[in-house]
Amino acid sequence: MEGPKLKQAVHHAPLELDAIPREITEQDQEIYRKIISTDLSSEQKQRIVRPPRVYSQQQYVLAIHWHPEFIPIKLIKKRIDAMFPNRRDELIIPTQHNVPLTYEGFTGVEVDCYSKEFNRKVQLLFHFENSKFEKADVFKAMLLHTFQYRSSQLFDFIDTILEPSREERLQKAAAETGADEELVSFVRIYTLKLLQLLEENRPITPPEAIKNKIVRNYFDELREKYDNRLINRAHVFLNAVKAIVKRHFTLEYFYETEEVIEEGRSLGAGIVIPHPEQFWPILLADYDVDGYEVWNPQSQEFTEFLINVVNRQNRIRKGTEKPVLIFMGDDTHMSEKIKDPLLQEKEKSGREIGVQPAWDDLSIRKTLIVAHSERPRIISEYRSRLLA
Repeated sequence: MEGPKLKQAVHHAPLELDAIPREITEQDQEIYRKIISTDLSSEQKQRIVRPPRVYSQQQYVLAIHWHPEFIPIKLIKKRIDAMFPNRRDELIIPTQHNVPLTYEGFTGVEVDCYSKEFNRKVQLLFHFENSKFEKADVFKAMLLHTFQYRSSQLFDFIDTILEPSREERLQKAAAETGADEELVSFVRIYTLKLLQLLEENRPITPPEAIKNKIVRNYFDELREKYDNRLINRAHVFLNAVKAIVKRHFTLEYFYETEEVIEEGRSLGAGIVIPHPEQFWPILLADYDVDGYEVWNPQSQEFTEFLINVVNRQNRIRKGTEKPVLIFMGDDTHMSEKIKDPLLQEKEKSGREIGVQPAWDDLSIRKTLIVAHSERPRIISEYRSRLLA
């Protein structure tokens, strides 16, 4: 079936597409080296260790859902020390996507899984006391497979932009965003360059750089050559393409949720379901988990409802099983902190490790007290489970 026709260009100053060199230039190589680099400048290090706000009144820090990305843990620790100078207790565990990382005696990871019962990809947070994770050879192999498979989505994304066989998807994204032929051609030219750069520089490209975000970072670096409005429009179009790719990405190559849970439990892992409101059926799946995340910067609408769900479950389980715990996740992405402020995703850059305002919201606090789920108790109880 023929898709909708792309609109004709309406710019007052048309792009000179023919003037864009199709071969890889030294400038292209410089941009690529920059976007895959994990080296931090002195200024970037200062952005990490000097947070914009100090939470001197916060005595308990619970952070079991956050992403260091490539920022060194020792710098992140300095930031946490600066942010919470008067803390009395803490449980802080990083959860990189499908890559285990360690902080102060605990290892964590956020794992992509496939829930066959309701045909959705879901994420689970796994937390380990370090010595338990040392024996996790099978679990580590499962994580590596999942990481590599998820990374393959980048090439599906690129193929959708470049391959004639994916034209219908591309036209759909163009129709959704009002992208004209000129903009689509511009995106195609530079996406092809990015693909060539990826292929030429595989030996020096860190595995963690091979993900969808590299496309956004690459186009952001073009702002020095092109008008901001053009790059912003390119991002809107690219985000629509990415959403279509994600909807069509085959889930059957992920491990099934229950398989991952079973392997994690055999090693003594703690398991938490993050932002469950994004995939409601998981609340009915009765998975063997320690708790639910009831608040997240992306999932705030049903916090009190989710607390009541957990409270109701615990009344039913009382005396027979361990209670389900209530968590909140800041979902901080540390690489946003080092970007030029003009290039930051404002919604993400404002997140901070251990800062979850819902704990102190008066209405939510009332519900938490009834559920016996205040932050100090959750820290103590979950740490005890991980150390058991």
